[in-house]
This record gives sequence, structure tokens and C-alpha cells, in this order.
Amino acid sequence: MLNKLERKFGKYALPHLMNYLIGGYIIGYVLIFLQTVSNWSILPLMSLEPYYIIHHFQFWRIITWVLIPPQDNLLFAIIMMFFYWQLGNVLEQTWGTFRFNLYIFGGIFFTVIAAFILYAAMSFGLGTEAVGMGGLFSTYYINMTIFLAFAVCYPDMQVMLYFIIPIKMKWMAIVYAALVAYSALVSGWVVRVAILASMLNFLIFFLMTRNYRGIDPRERARQARWKAATRGGFNQQRDVYQHATVRDVPKQENKGYRHKCAICGRTDVSNPELEFRYCSKCNGNYEYCNEHLFTHPHVQ
Repeated sequence: MLNKLERKFGKYALPHLMNYLIGGYIIGYVLIFLQTVSNWSILPLMSLEPYYIIHHFQFWRIITWVLIPPQDNLLFAIIMMFFYWQLGNVLEQTWGTFRFNLYIFGGIFFTVIAAFILYAAMSFGLGTEAVGMGGLFSTYYINMTIFLAFAVCYPDMQVMLYFIIPIKMKWMAIVYAALVAYSALVSGWVVRVAILASMLNFLIFFLMTRNYRGIDPRERARQARWKAATRGGFNQQRDVYQHATVRDVPKQENKGYRHKCAICGRTDVSNPELEFRYCSKCNGNYEYCNEHLFTHPHVQ
């Protein structure tokens, strides 16, 4: 599904999206500074408040709430913005511009929809218009999903916590997930809905990009035949693997392609949705598709 969407709408993706998000935060901090040194206040007019959007036609709130920075402490905010800027850029390079755009804008979209659903539910339950909950919706949990997505892609990458403590991303992700779960338990329904809306994007994207071939019985049988052939040379292993999967992988024309997987034989012409990479651990220029890059036996 994502491949089809990317082929159709990929040309409209916005590159370097994190630069625009960080730029929006900078605008938000400038507005906060102006608010502290003068009586002029514009931040209350920027929050995601469904009541004012519906009854006062303040439609700009659907967008301007993204500019409100989630942190008030400027020093801590600078550190976190630089941190998330790095994570976001790496994810964009890993997934591609379109998928990263879809991930971020999906989190924003789900948060806006959740705000209106919560407004309707609270207004119906209270018997009066629910006002004042817009200040609780921010991009804090959307930034959290960027961190979680990065941890899923690079669980063993080590970072320096507070520039001192070395720790792997997967352990930080577990701690962050526990903090989010605790916030959902001790907070009200507005915060819970905001958390759920942001995490929903992470869950949907994770499930859509999850590779379920490992639980396919036919794939398990092919893996068993492949392991049985690993005692021979690499060419013999490749021939056995291709023979084992001949019914699943059609014969491809060898002309006109630039990249070809050394395991399954698929090319960038026959399967344009695949990504091809060279393995740095193999002796020689062996290229693999993204399904076999981390599962093939290394040529030594």
C-alpha cells in the first residue's frame, strides 16, 4: 500500500521536513518571548481549540498549534530540538521523503481528528460546550513517535545520554514507553486521547511496514533448505536458494537493470519497489535487496 501511494504521490513530498518543524518551533519561541516582554499575547489564539474553530471560524488553529513548542525551558528545548532534528533526518534518509512525510503528517492529522472527537464527546456528556482543552494538545507526543520509530529501525545504536552516559536506543525507547504509559494512567482523558492519537500513527506505520514473511510456513521451509546448503560455496548456496524459490520468484529479464539481488535474482526493473544495497561484510561486490540484506550468509 505504501509503495503504491509513494509511486502516485511521492512527487508532492516535502524534503527536509524536520527543518520546517524546527523552524516552526523557533517562531513559537519568538512569540513566547514577545509575550513575556509585552502585554501582547497571541499563543492563546494558536492552540487547537475545536470550540473556537467551529463556532468562531478560527480555522487557522488547525495548523498554528503545531508552532507551539512543547517545552518552556529554552536550554532543554535547544538540546531536544537538535536531538529530534538528527533523528528525523536519519529516518527521512532511511524511509525516504514520502514515507517520512506521511508519518509526521499522519500524527498531526490523527491529533486534530482526536481533538474534535473528544470535544464532541465532552460536550455531549457535559450538556454544554467544552472549552479550554486545546492547550493540552501539542506536538510533544508526535516527537515521541519519531524517537520510537528511530529506536525500532536502529535498536542497537548507542547514544550518549546527557553527553555522558552511553546507552542503546532500545533501552531508551523502553524507558520512554514506560513514561508515556504512566502519563496515560495518571492524566485525564484529554491527555490520554492526545497520547493515543499520536501513538496510533506509530502503530499503524509499524504494522504496515512489518515484514511478516518470517511466519509464513513456505518461507520457513525455504530458510531450512537454505541453511542446509550453507556448507557449500556461495555460488552453490545461491543456486540452491534460487531452485528452492523458483515457484515464488518468476524468471526476470537480465537486460536493462542496474541493481540485482545476489540471492533471489530480482532487479530494480522487475521489482521497482525494492531497495538494493551492497554488503560491507562480504568480500566482493555482492548486492542484495532489502529482504535479504540482513539475512544472507556473508561471502568470506
